Amino acid sequence: MVLTGKEIATEPGLQGIEVIALVGPSGTGKSHHAMWVAQEYGCRAIIDDGLLISGSRIVAGKSAKREETKTAAVRRAVFTSAAHALEVRAALEDLKVERVLVLGTSVSMIQRIVSRLGLSEPSLILDIRDLASEEEIREALWRRRQEGKHVIPAPAFEVKKTFSGYLVDPLKIFVRAREKMPAVMERSVVRPTYSYFGNFYIADNVVMQMATKICYEIEGVKRVLRVLVLTTGDGAMLEVELVLKSGFPVFEVMQEVQSKLKQKLEYLTGIYLLSVDVITKKIGLD
Repeated sequence: MVLTGKEIATEPGLQGIEVIALVGPSGTGKSHHAMWVAQEYGCRAIIDDGLLISGSRIVAGKSAKREETKTAAVRRAVFTSAAHALEVRAALEDLKVERVLVLGTSVSMIQRIVSRLGLSEPSLILDIRDLASEEEIREALWRRRQEGKHVIPAPAFEVKKTFSGYLVDPLKIFVRAREKMPAVMERSVVRPTYSYFGNFYIADNVVMQMATKICYEIEGVKRVLRVLVLTTGDGAMLEVELVLKSGFPVFEVMQEVQSKLKQKLEYLTGIYLLSVDVITKKIGLD
């Protein structure tokens, strides 16, 4: 059986989930405030720009910010693709949430999203202009227009799995929910492919030079013989071959190299490292 776009909206299963909507013009800070709003209103899941986010995980979907054009991004955000809509529907059913926060630039966009996903009409519609100060909205608009940056309400380590090679900066925020202790949440900043600033790309040889420098910063490394980088659609795989100094614990030095390479390269480049292999060829005598 093949479901068409119209059939998706009439399929049963998600009508029991309460929908809270957060609307506002593009770039006014909806995603920036999404995690706070979700916690404040008891939403265990967020639907934003084609992604289904629950807690600290991107559960399903594909971000509109990865599309090549703004038109494609809009189509992705409202789940025009039947396969995309079905994937998120299935994930929502598995999550068994009672309430979900849906973000959109307008009420009509929210209606298109809930219709495509088979969700009920919003029980509450919040406007970002009533939640954020004028100063916050001005700053959000400035960052969008001047820097081409967009926020995804998920931690950087989750976003990097999807946005390997894109600009990703973590933003930690403190959130105080009703009758709860302050909680630290993290959002991530990305620069979409369709940004007029162009694609964010780091050449393999630059990554190799950075990896070499990081290795030499670690006491116990005598020489870096080779650095290999293999880039895939999901991230990058890194392999380094070393000569270590005598008198240092071999495995401890290798573990430190591995840890520092992953930590520093991901932070400096925004590239998600699928693996970091460290090989010691020999021990060099001083």
